[in-house]
Amino acid sequence: MIIDKDPIQDKLHVDGLDLLRKPSLNRSMAFTAQERRDYKLRGLLPPRVRTIEEQAKNVLANFHHKNTNLEKYVYLMDLQSRNHTLFYYTLMRNLPEMMPIVYTPTVGLACQEYSEVYVSGRGLFISEDDCGEFDQVLANWPEDDVRVIVVTDGERILGLGDLGANGMGIPIGKLALYTSCAGINPRQCLPITIDVGTENSHLLEDPKYIGLSKHRTRGEKYDAIIDEFITVAQRRFPKAVIQFEDFGNQNAFRLLEKYRHQYRVFNDDIQGTAGVTLAGALSALRITGQRLSEQTILFLGAGEAGIGIGNLIASAMVSEGLSLEQARQRCWFVDSKGLVVAGRSDLAEHKRAFAHKHEFVADLLSAVEALRPTMLIGASGMPNTFTQPIVEAMARFNQRPVIFALSNPTSKSECTAEEAYRWSDGRAIFASGSPFPPVTLDEVTYNPGQANNSYIFPGVGLGIVISGARHITDSMFTAAARALVEQVSEDDLKSGQIYPPLATIRAVSANIAEAVANIAYDEGLAENPKPQSLTTYIQSQMYDPQ
Repeated sequence: MIIDKDPIQDKLHVDGLDLLRKPSLNRSMAFTAQERRDYKLRGLLPPRVRTIEEQAKNVLANFHHKNTNLEKYVYLMDLQSRNHTLFYYTLMRNLPEMMPIVYTPTVGLACQEYSEVYVSGRGLFISEDDCGEFDQVLANWPEDDVRVIVVTDGERILGLGDLGANGMGIPIGKLALYTSCAGINPRQCLPITIDVGTENSHLLEDPKYIGLSKHRTRGEKYDAIIDEFITVAQRRFPKAVIQFEDFGNQNAFRLLEKYRHQYRVFNDDIQGTAGVTLAGALSALRITGQRLSEQTILFLGAGEAGIGIGNLIASAMVSEGLSLEQARQRCWFVDSKGLVVAGRSDLAEHKRAFAHKHEFVADLLSAVEALRPTMLIGASGMPNTFTQPIVEAMARFNQRPVIFALSNPTSKSECTAEEAYRWSDGRAIFASGSPFPPVTLDEVTYNPGQANNSYIFPGVGLGIVISGARHITDSMFTAAARALVEQVSEDDLKSGQIYPPLATIRAVSANIAEAVANIAYDEGLAENPKPQSLTTYIQSQMYDPQ
């Protein structure tokens, strides 16, 4: 079961201050007069009983009194560490306003300052000093029925680079979205940071840094650390999904390939980003009236996100009748050296499938002029790289140019929403990784889309938990993307929105979970029996903080 009906009386017989100090059980002033008698709380709380609605209004008022987004983040994380029910009740009812605080873009700033704002007890740190004893470390986590683990080694946090142990803010934020967007019980969520050092010179010299003050461990020793973690985590939490998050390029692809056919693992930077981008592309094509297999797509950035998107889009093109080679020929990449072409001898293995025969060009504008793409997708982590000449060229070649500036946080976006609309005379179909506000030009308001992975990974995770799928396949992410597109209404498209409103995210995630679970059942990967009504069962299992 994902939800406990009465967790206090169910398993954990605690009372008094111990009860108030346990965030999964604490109800604060919502404890009734009788509960205060039963659980030895009289005198430990003010005499007035307040409903959760009243407490949530107070939380929101305090939230609005904070002067900066980082202060709002610290306030919400403090609340999460004290009272899960009130935190998630408030977050779920104010998600469009609070998600940019709990996750991107504010979480990026929080990670940069994490050693300053660190609060204990909200995640599990495993360091290489614990080698050989990982099972004992995992045993210290207070919950036994873990269903979702988000793990990072902190090497590539958003577009900010190596933040080492400070990257813990990312797993915590991701799991907050698993609960708020897809109803995974917070007691079944485990954020983990594996600390193998950092190459961030500022952190190495900072006496306040909370992680190991050493250069990163690499090679065989690093692989042994990851292998011990995966083996021990799967043995202790055999029903858990493990989500790799913000690993560096040199490790992300190979770790995914090493473990994906053995365990329930996926990499959100590769597969989740690919799913939400594929969904955005398919929604954009509902506006242009074209087919995916007719597109020429140019990517800026050939790392985890870019190549992951390219692979999933190519797979979706194959489903429209192209061969895999023909599909890949429609996807082009520009990396830090220039256009990825067959004649280059400096290409990493993960780029070679997209290295086509073409004259080499050294910059993005030249690639746009040479290839005349219909879609331009940025996953580079390099801000201001979609310049005015590039956007104008896209608008010259296309009546409705599709421009996705996906790098996070906002400060890393390849261009802003206003730039994309202004330089294309309002014709661009635009989406970004972090949110941009609506843009008004010549009395016309444009609503940029946000290709937020939270549209995909929570629903995928829920579908895996429900079905008990042994492995997580690319076909599940394709199904998730198509399920997401189905929930974009014609009114959304008319307003320029290529994703459904964030306020509907729980319904979106439930539909995605059903699509993913069906793939697991159809492909013979499910360990759990299929319910008579999968839709009803999924909805019944989603955590609702009351």
